[in-house]
Amino acid sequence: SGGGKWIIEAPYVMQVANDLQYHLGWAVQIYNAAEALPNLINPFYMLPLLGVLGLKARDLIGFSFVQLLVHTPLV
Repeated sequence: SGGGKWIIEAPYVMQVANDLQYHLGWAVQIYNAAEALPNLINPFYMLPLLGVLGLKARDLIGFSFVQLLVHTPLV
């Protein structure tokens, strides 16, 4: 899970942010955005949602594409 991965990687991310005198909050947010980006490119998270709501992939992919465009420059 993302939480377990963060426990392992957080010391390294925070150390680099401190060394570069970078805001720690922004470092965490960029890390989270980088973790979410693959889900927007390959949206398997949508499969249960599509079944529950009775939608098709084309009904939701536009929203994912907009989020991909917004988050890509951050990463």
